[in-house]
Amino acid sequence: MDERLPPAVSADLTTGALLEYWRARVTQHLSDSYAGLKLSKFPEDLRVYEHLLWLQAPDTVIEIGTQFGASALWFRDRLRTLQAYGRIERDPLVVSVDVDQSAARAGLREADPRYEEQIVLVEGDVLSPDTAAAVGERVAGRERRFVIEDSAHVYATTRAALDAFAALVPVGGFMVVEDGCVDVEELRISEDWPRGVLPALDDWLASAPGHDFQVRRDLELYGVSCHPRGFLQRVAA
Repeated sequence: MDERLPPAVSADLTTGALLEYWRARVTQHLSDSYAGLKLSKFPEDLRVYEHLLWLQAPDTVIEIGTQFGASALWFRDRLRTLQAYGRIERDPLVVSVDVDQSAARAGLREADPRYEEQIVLVEGDVLSPDTAAAVGERVAGRERRFVIEDSAHVYATTRAALDAFAALVPVGGFMVVEDGCVDVEELRISEDWPRGVLPALDDWLASAPGHDFQVRRDLELYGVSCHPRGFLQRVAA
């Protein structure tokens, strides 16, 4: 446990009143927003991100899964804050990947007409090696990278994102695999939810590249998280 972080609190969300609370929060977060754009992330998870960004001090965020662009904007604004406090020296860069960026382009243009100065939208499928190559070109020469996997939350895309993008995380840096909650039976609120995040994560961690990463369950700081077992830190090259 890093003493610069608050002590973690835990909660069993799978039974009783806390399960009902979880279901209500999931429904609520689907209607949340940032800067006028729809942002489907729990505040507790965003707060953990703020801690990790401060500790790692990356100048580059790579996000797999853009949706409406709110999270790309949120990460860009957090990097700007790091720059304002002198934690990073170079200009922030967020590279966000999705198969269709039309909604994100429209939303980001409305929220910040100059978003393209520090947010790059890459259109491509995480299953394609061309997508990882395009991202690699965008972040070439930038070593302080933070990676978020937030794609389709099925086995194939989660495994592909880990295989293609974990190598971009520097030693000591973080990669977050989002929404493993879809694989916790008690936390599923709909049969329409996808499956496969945690099985893909487990299989990848058992592979040679996965041995360089540690699962940081202590970073599930606030008792409520959509990303069980999803906070990963690179501990070896």
